Amino acid sequence: MLIIVDVQNDFCEGGALGVEGGAEVAARIVGLVRSQEERYDRILVSQDWHRGDTDNGGHFAVPPAAPDFVDTWPVHCVAETPGAALHPEMAALAAELGDRLEIVQKGYGLPSYSVLEGTVVATDESVQDLLADGDWERIDVVGLAYDFCVRETALGAVAAGAPVRVLSDLTAAVHPAGIPALEQELAEAGVEITAS
Repeated sequence: MLIIVDVQNDFCEGGALGVEGGAEVAARIVGLVRSQEERYDRILVSQDWHRGDTDNGGHFAVPPAAPDFVDTWPVHCVAETPGAALHPEMAALAAELGDRLEIVQKGYGLPSYSVLEGTVVATDESVQDLLADGDWERIDVVGLAYDFCVRETALGAVAAGAPVRVLSDLTAAVHPAGIPALEQELAEAGVEITAS
């Protein structure tokens, strides 16, 4: 299985919470899928999908408070807005692959980092249940941002008993200086860190 985490307009350069290198990560992930699609029995693509009429359980910083970029954030990925849409390259891939690429949405009204907290849109299937029910040879995790949603997804999947790899060259971090400590944490939890 391949889990592509939150490659959305708001998380790429120019977005409400843009991560440096986000657009390049999008292009690289699309290249990987186009060249190696047959390696994966399922491909999940997640979207942060927040409500626009609440602070989503304290996830959005409410003025005059400023976001701390750890627990509170600028308003981002509000459902049905351009910022919540998949990055254009990822959207093109989704159109190309059709049902082969399954959209997962998470965070509607609450803070949500792990894709395991989401639901497959087409089937209403819980990703947590999907992982628990599967006999997965391996789960590869890629996307944005490495130190938040990719981290939580990888840790959640390995805790569910799945063998997990993070393809680190297909990620970008909010706080790049913290990557060495992040990778140590992931490795100690049993997550393999490798390049694509």
